[in-house]
Amino acid sequence: MALSGRFIRQLFSRLASRRFCEGKGGNVATIFALTLPVVVGGAGFGMETSYWYYSSLKLQAIADAAAYAGALEKIQGSDTATITAAATTSAASNGLGSGTIVVNTPPTSGPNTAKKAVEVILNQNLDRMFTSIFTQTKVPEQARAVALITDASKACNLALNPSASQAMLFSGSTSVKLNGCVVMANSIASDALKVQGSAGLQADCLISAGGVVLNNPVTTVCKSPITQALPAADPFASLPAPAATGGCKNVNGNKTTQTIQAGTYCSGMNLNGNVALSSGTYVVQGNLKINAGAVITCAAPCTNGVTIFMAGSNTVSINGNASVTLSAPTSGTYSGVLFYGDRTGTAAQSTFNGTADSLLTGAIYFPRQQVNYLGNFSGVNGCTQVVADTIQWSGNSTINQDCSSLGMKDIPAAQAVAVVE
Repeated sequence: MALSGRFIRQLFSRLASRRFCEGKGGNVATIFALTLPVVVGGAGFGMETSYWYYSSLKLQAIADAAAYAGALEKIQGSDTATITAAATTSAASNGLGSGTIVVNTPPTSGPNTAKKAVEVILNQNLDRMFTSIFTQTKVPEQARAVALITDASKACNLALNPSASQAMLFSGSTSVKLNGCVVMANSIASDALKVQGSAGLQADCLISAGGVVLNNPVTTVCKSPITQALPAADPFASLPAPAATGGCKNVNGNKTTQTIQAGTYCSGMNLNGNVALSSGTYVVQGNLKINAGAVITCAAPCTNGVTIFMAGSNTVSINGNASVTLSAPTSGTYSGVLFYGDRTGTAAQSTFNGTADSLLTGAIYFPRQQVNYLGNFSGVNGCTQVVADTIQWSGNSTINQDCSSLGMKDIPAAQAVAVVE
């Protein structure tokens, strides 16, 4: 009986132990089944959060690149529509997809609203994955970037042509001194800016989008010429062309002394003797020729200077023995602009010559022509600017930068772009 009782007790103990283990295994399986969605959801949420973070970094990079592309377009003097198109194209090529883009220039918020800058705002909605079991709404993301344009220097001479050889040329025995400003060539040619012969040149710096060739030394404030620079924007790109109004006027070629009025000269202007130009805007639909011995001035009282617009491909030719003293307006639409060449014209050349007592005060702007500046003169207080497709300088002049009192504007050169927000 004692043996039988011990056996029964051992058997009962084994059965009880097995039943307990079987119950424990069932509980673990039940707990695991109940907590599995939480574990998987937590892991999924972690993965989804990482995806959102990665997407936000990518969206910011796209915004930065788009703002930079827009700023580069702005440097070229493009309008808002073209700047927006450049930024939009950049964003699309970098993977914006179905996201939206807003481009503002200048920015509408932040510390750069009054500065030369481009703001890009991107928005996109991300699909949910694991968290879609809680809500079907998409995850909104936004990125904003601002690219700021800074002007490293100011130009007195700017050649706009993007590829011409010797777009800016100083030759012969010319002696040119530029105080407080630089010489700038937008051409990417290896000899975009060239000094040859016995030409003497003094400037703050020589800057080229391409290369610089110096056949003799020049004097500069900067240590060496700057090459491969960003091209400078056309400073007068937004300047409207004056309309031809008031009927056709003519110059009386038989008079040795006369005063002519502002207006439209349909057959050009051939000036001899003593000619005084009344203040205002002249639209010249033909060539302007100032002959030897002519004395050209602004008629007293010269209240606000003159602007001479050369329509089409018509040119200016000033003889070296002529004396020309003219100043640009100091206010109004054409403030600081003395000669304005039509940007719809084709390639041509205008020549500015004259005696040492001649004074051309203001900007000489011919975006589609070569300007040959041969005269041994400059403007009042040395205030003359030359902006043209290409420029050849063979005269002797001293040019100064500080001309704001005469209605002239600064010409930015060697601009830089940086993403600042």
